[in-house]
Amino acid sequence: MSTVEAGTPCWVDLATGDLDTATRFYPELFGWTGQVSPDPESDGYTIFQRNGLAVAGAGPPATPGQPAIWSTYIASDDVDSAAGRVEAAGGQVIVDPFDIGEQGRMAVFADPAGAAFSVWQPRAMRGAELFGEPGALSWNELTTPDPAGAKEFYALVFGWQPEDQPMGTVTYTGWRLGDRIVAGMMPALDEHWPPNLPAYWGVYFAVADCDATAARAAELGGIIMVPPRDIPMGRYAVLNDPQGAAFSVIALAPPD
Repeated sequence: MSTVEAGTPCWVDLATGDLDTATRFYPELFGWTGQVSPDPESDGYTIFQRNGLAVAGAGPPATPGQPAIWSTYIASDDVDSAAGRVEAAGGQVIVDPFDIGEQGRMAVFADPAGAAFSVWQPRAMRGAELFGEPGALSWNELTTPDPAGAKEFYALVFGWQPEDQPMGTVTYTGWRLGDRIVAGMMPALDEHWPPNLPAYWGVYFAVADCDATAARAAELGGIIMVPPRDIPMGRYAVLNDPQGAAFSVIALAPPD
């Protein structure tokens, strides 16, 4: 991919207090290589590549002591306008729009249920260059206790239209933008979710073998939070890296 349509997840990055460990763990797990930004103001921000194509990033947290976390970025033609829509829809501007050199312009927001996400207005840095292949981002998913509120919020901010479908005992939502489903939503409403769970955006990386990847993550110091299991889209697992950042991996089922 050389560009990503506005309103579509375009990038993910990891904020971690132990960048050295992260830049060893993920390359070992996914076959990534890392390129550290030469800009002294970047604090060692690293762009991970798979087969020479950018797939994700990692850098230090915005505030000391912040838990390690993966963040989802949504592409935008105008971050400042997006900030206005977020506030009008009842969300929060956590970090006001700002420039990152010549790379792009970004801001950090939260939806009304507290799920944080970033918006990226690309310039020199367009975002991820590979999607859906092993070792690359394959899906972004909101888990929230307020799916009805999320449907209103994201429709106003990004123009997403929700499409519901049954998945076991819950209703899963796909976010449609034009002719594509660009992300998903899972309600955190049943007995499987802890009480008072904050809403959050999760990230999925495609892998060739879910079971082998989960086992390898554990060998490298990570934790298997949800063991490999089958879902209609493939076989997935939820993992924590050595610093506790949660992410999912999925071996995608062959298309029908």
